[in-house]
Amino acid sequence: MRVVSLVPSLTEAVAESLPGVLVGATDWCTHPAGLDVTRIGGTKNPDVARIAALRPDLVIANEEENRAPDLDALRATGTGVLVTEVRDVPGALRELARVLDACGARTRPRWLDEAEAAWSSPPAPEGRTTAVVPIWRRPWMVLGRDTFAGDVLARLGVDHLYKTHDERYPKIGLPELLDAKPDLVVLPDEPYRFTADDGPEAFPGLPCALVDGRSLTWYGPSLTEAPRVLGAALRAASR
Repeated sequence: MRVVSLVPSLTEAVAESLPGVLVGATDWCTHPAGLDVTRIGGTKNPDVARIAALRPDLVIANEEENRAPDLDALRATGTGVLVTEVRDVPGALRELARVLDACGARTRPRWLDEAEAAWSSPPAPEGRTTAVVPIWRRPWMVLGRDTFAGDVLARLGVDHLYKTHDERYPKIGLPELLDAKPDLVVLPDEPYRFTADDGPEAFPGLPCALVDGRSLTWYGPSLTEAPRVLGAALRAASR
């Protein structure tokens, strides 16, 4: 089986579970460390000709991270394309199992069982925190409706204030974000790399949680540790 991945989360999942199956991945596929495969460009601008030259049996993609025209171009070369849709944690676990099965897995990897166990507790109904969750700056963009990261936070007791917005990643001006009066501002280090010096200063007087973007937005082996990693960061900021 020869697989090309256009999604960092899926790259990590397949590489950890099926060594030797991946032959290509994007420039943004940084996990696992030292992954030795052909790089085929970015998630939004993959090199279709280079992918086709690898003669993959399957390309794995995601409806949000990858563009439909690129996937259509791959299909036109005769390449099989599997497109995932991930909007919440249960959906991520189902899609991961589907991807691994399509890539030739004969058994379910232990990390997937561990991830399912890590997220098996229902969200706490009381003592919840409200938040805004910027994912970009200049312009400011935040989590909106139906996002995987939003569901991750909800399961950790954090309700982001734009979860019912018409858009999934709306552009919201800073004055409106401040007027929303959240209990907390959650600042991941990807896709925009918020740091202690770039982000918190825009929200004076509000506690800011600088969190690991991989734990918040990736669905793969990182799911096993994400509740612990994110929970610690959120609790530290709320003290």
